[in-house]
Order: sequence, then C-alpha cells, then structure tokens
Amino acid sequence: MKYKGTYKKLAKFGRELLKNPSYSSALPHISKYAKEVIGVQRCSIFINDIEKKELWTTLADDVSRIVIPLDKGLVGFTIKERKPIIANDPYTHLHFLPEIDKATGYITTNIITAPIFNSKREIIGVLELLNKDGGFDNEDIKFMIFFAHYVSGYLELINLCLIKESV
Repeated sequence: MKYKGTYKKLAKFGRELLKNPSYSSALPHISKYAKEVIGVQRCSIFINDIEKKELWTTLADDVSRIVIPLDKGLVGFTIKERKPIIANDPYTHLHFLPEIDKATGYITTNIITAPIFNSKREIIGVLELLNKDGGFDNEDIKFMIFFAHYVSGYLELINLCLIKESV
C-alpha cells in the first residue's frame, strides 16, 4: 500500500488544521497536505453553494477564483455521481472543461476528484487534484475518499459556525 505511513502524518496535519478558523487559512493547509501525500502539481477545493447552484474555489494554485455551474465539469459530475472520478486523459472526458485550462494557461494532464460529504451525507464540496506523474489509480481513490472524509467535519464546522470569510 503506497499510503502506508502517511496516516501518522495525518494526525499532525489534523492538529494544525484546527488552528485555521476560516476557509482562507484552512484550504491552503489542506491543499498542501494533499499535494505532498499524493504527489501532484495542483489541488483545488470546490465549495458547493447550493443556493446559487454553483461550485467555487478561492484555492486553485496560482489561479484566481474559479466559479462553475453546479452541473458542469468533472467537479459537477463528481457531485452528480456522488463518487470519485479519475480522468487520466481529461481532454477526452465528456465532462472535462478545457476552457478553464485555456483561461488559466495551465495544461491538465490527469485529474482526480472526490466528493466531500457533511454529516447528513450532503455534498459540501469537491477535492480536485491535478497532474500526477504516471496518472491516478485505485489506491489514489481510496486515499481521496479517506482524506475527503477526514476534512469534511472541519469544513462542515466552518459552515455551521458561520465563521467563513466573505469571498
């Protein structure tokens, strides 16, 4: 198992995460950990805004805020399917949005997404990782499910306490 040993680091990560009382401070911390553990170039955490029917992120490495309709892209497809999605050749995937690469100047070579559920099994966000050497596999899916579950309670707490910052 390629993630053996990373779970010890997860306890330290969790303690550090509790020191971040807002999206703007917590999301970069979550991203940094996910990128290091899985070995990817980029990480985005999309928040599901049910009222506006859109997904947004203020965390997309070196990219300004991204907002997409709730039913678009691989992150929208992840919400619809309620499970992780791997696209090791994203430009051939029906739900991939190449216009985001065009707008950002970044080239996505592979992508993995995982829904982030709250305690009511509602999807509150999507964790998205980009560009892993060699592509993503089933072990990555297992870790993404575990990690999304791990951070979900924290993200739900931010929402419930209404301490998220305006974005």
